[in-house]
Amino acid sequence: MATPHFRLWHGALSRPALGLLIALALARLLLHLLTNGQYGFHRDEMAVLDDARHLAWGYVAYPPLVPFLAHASMQLFGDSLTAFRAPSALAQALALLFSGLIARELGGHRFAQAVAAIAVACVPFSMLAGSMLQYTSPDYLWWVLAAWLLLKLANGGDPRWWLALGLVIGLGMMTRYTMLFCAAGIVVAVLATPLRRQLGSPWPWVGVLVSLLVFAPNAWWQWRHDFIYLDFVQHIHARDVRIGRTEDFLVGQLMLGAGPLLAWLWLIGLGWLAFAAAARPWRALAWLYAAALLLFWLAGARDYYLAPAYPMLLAAGAVLLERGIVRLRPRTAIAARGAAVLVLLAALATSALVALPVAPIGSQGWQISRSFHDNFAEQVGWPELVAQVAAVYHALPDAERARTAIYANNYGEAGAINRYGPAHGLPVAISGINSYWARGYGALPPTTVIVLGDDAEGIADTPATCTLAGRVRIPHGVENEESGHPDIYVCRDLRFDWAKAWPLMRSFG
Repeated sequence: MATPHFRLWHGALSRPALGLLIALALARLLLHLLTNGQYGFHRDEMAVLDDARHLAWGYVAYPPLVPFLAHASMQLFGDSLTAFRAPSALAQALALLFSGLIARELGGHRFAQAVAAIAVACVPFSMLAGSMLQYTSPDYLWWVLAAWLLLKLANGGDPRWWLALGLVIGLGMMTRYTMLFCAAGIVVAVLATPLRRQLGSPWPWVGVLVSLLVFAPNAWWQWRHDFIYLDFVQHIHARDVRIGRTEDFLVGQLMLGAGPLLAWLWLIGLGWLAFAAAARPWRALAWLYAAALLLFWLAGARDYYLAPAYPMLLAAGAVLLERGIVRLRPRTAIAARGAAVLVLLAALATSALVALPVAPIGSQGWQISRSFHDNFAEQVGWPELVAQVAAVYHALPDAERARTAIYANNYGEAGAINRYGPAHGLPVAISGINSYWARGYGALPPTTVIVLGDDAEGIADTPATCTLAGRVRIPHGVENEESGHPDIYVCRDLRFDWAKAWPLMRSFG
């Protein structure tokens, strides 16, 4: 009875399954487009937004692709929050689609493909990645695409797929440098499996050349800027270690990969890929995951760095689940599928509550989300901050304002001033942090400086006369990074040479 039941449920045609995956991807895209305008720009998005106005082949904190995507999206759709985040929404929709296609490459039929796609939508990290424009969202997609292409090659696909894999790795490196860990995992996977036989053909090597050509502009930029990213990442890593962000990396994978309700799915998928004889043709995925996991752990990475590796494991788990269900009696199989659907619905609801920007600020849903992460809190208060700075700025005499600069101690403040400041008649913010430092302090050295993001202790050693001129008030009583240093200072009688001081003001964050 098992075989007829299998055919009845799955069907042999691929087009209906593909149509379902496309429908799920479009639903995911629409969900983000409808909800992504709820709060405001995230602190990190403020930096991306500013960098999108200064397109270059590289930036201190990241490669150039995400600012380019932000620039293109705003040129096409306007500068609204929803338009700005459209690339992230699209990236996560495509990650959902290709996760289903990974299940298909693993021998999964319609049920497995749908479960794989929906499971990825249920991952809180993926949901959050679709709700903000940071490098994490396209990075998530590149790992999924790399896994899918690796499977195409393992399944005897056209060797020209190596070119596509090289393109994906190159784009990944232009998005986030941690793509290097994925590439290293692919190398291990190829050498450890029959894929190594393909190294005798020219296509893998041409694929490597493609990836290097795509990445070359940023590599050239880094070379011309003394590989500044290495200084940045050294500082960031030391900070993360100091405040404990790199602790419990391995334990964190259990919760981060798919959330608590679906951790079992990727675990059984990993076990199946690693040890089952039936999964031997696709063991490359297990090697890819294991190598990336080990390398991230040895590097002292934060737990979320490996998040993009889990969709392929969820897809493998979905295939194994499908294979298990098909062996059951019809009534038991129906109950098992129903249970799987209920778990997915529960996971989706939980993920939406935690990682989708839908709860009103201060509501119980907001508080629940806030207990898991601070991303939404960091989206509140930027227009109000700029309005308060504008009040201080316009209280200065006209002659003094002409030589007044606004100095921001972090990129969120600088980005907010540059996003909302023009409407208030404010000058462009200056800052020593990351890529802002290279933009300098203006054509003329300022004689008065409005300082944000400092406190009485920090401002005390400034060679100037600084007075407290205002305080930032975050709406709704939200506590975030800005509420921790709300003072706005006005500094006059500057006792330093800007040309000599500016090189010493560079900072990373």
